[in-house]
Amino acid sequence: MAIPDFIVQLREKVGHAPLWLPGVTAIVIRDVPPNAPMYALPEVLLVRRSDNGEWTPVTGIIDPDEQPHDAAVREVKEETGLDVTVEALLGTGAVGPIEHLNGDVSSYLDISMRCSVVGDDVPYVADDESTDVGWFQISQMPPMKPRFRLIVADAVAQLKHPAGFKPRMGYHKREK
Repeated sequence: MAIPDFIVQLREKVGHAPLWLPGVTAIVIRDVPPNAPMYALPEVLLVRRSDNGEWTPVTGIIDPDEQPHDAAVREVKEETGLDVTVEALLGTGAVGPIEHLNGDVSSYLDISMRCSVVGDDVPYVADDESTDVGWFQISQMPPMKPRFRLIVADAVAQLKHPAGFKPRMGYHKREK
């Protein structure tokens, strides 16, 4: 996984000690076209992580002085080659602590956003952080951590009923 330069510099000083980092989760939703069958459901863009083989939405660390919505757009482009726009804030919560394969320990303040594709919607593996990428109907997603399933559901709820949607504050279960 590509570690941002500012974290490499921090790790030179603090070693594997716990870090509190800002992160984003970009839930990219492709809605059902108007002429689709009644039973069709929206699709979500997922990547298969190269470090642990898990399927997840696009996630990433916010760079210093970067706005969270800009980080979400950047991360989706870096990982899938797609251009997106942020449509809505889905919520925020703490994730971790997580011990990474290299021994680094981090906890994250995660900001989740619903995004939509601008232009071509054919993704590809665009960096070494993923081994696969694809669109999945929300009823046929591969196994993934419960918090990701929760925020995918939030993204669809926000898309379908924006006036009644309230962003999630925190995740119900601590996840490591």
